[in-house]
Amino acid sequence: MLSNFFNTFLYQPLFNALVLLYEYLPGHDFGIAIILLTLLIKVLFYPLGTQAIRSQKTLSELQPKIKEIQKKYKDNKEAQAKATMELYQEAKISPFSGCLPILIQLPILIALYRVFWKGLIPEELAMLYPFVPSPGEISPYFLGIVNLAKANTIFAILAGALQFIQTKMAAPKSDKSSQKESQTGQFSDILQKQSLYFFPFFTVIILLRLPAAIGLYWIATTVFSILQQYLIFKKPKTEKL
Repeated sequence: MLSNFFNTFLYQPLFNALVLLYEYLPGHDFGIAIILLTLLIKVLFYPLGTQAIRSQKTLSELQPKIKEIQKKYKDNKEAQAKATMELYQEAKISPFSGCLPILIQLPILIALYRVFWKGLIPEELAMLYPFVPSPGEISPYFLGIVNLAKANTIFAILAGALQFIQTKMAAPKSDKSSQKESQTGQFSDILQKQSLYFFPFFTVIILLRLPAAIGLYWIATTVFSILQQYLIFKKPKTEKL
């Protein structure tokens, strides 16, 4: 039942949208169709993405105060947890508020991966709606150069680099003085640095084994997210002027 729901309401509509874009785009470029579909999805979920980024930004801004609480109540975990929750309530934010928008988008992201993974298989054209013209065969090339049906090292590295930039933008500025005084601060800083380098590296490793169509999607969605983060992060400075 879940598989039928996934296919009917997620995979099939996205696959048909991709084929429509491919069919009516000048030059029938599969890569440009992927980029346009990615942008349409990102625009559709722009409010959810904005909410997640703002929550992440607020949590990052609260890190110095959280470290002060950890230092003040280092021998009393219960008081530490209570003070931290009071801080979240004052800021009107939940530590998990940034996760909900991501969880809502997760099924669509999985469907998109499947679309880009299986979209070039001729048998999948049987999934087209009656009103969607069948292209007969989908050319896997992007700009006539990159074969999106095969893995691409350049796309994988570029996706990892963009992931690093996005993670770097969202990372809170570290307070070296507090880190020296607090073991918890040092541990938190180590975790941040590991995520900063690990996730981009993991992205590269994964995309080296997947079709370049998924790498192109990853690049397009990360570029959009970077621009979205930039606009949100710059907004307070604009308001002060």
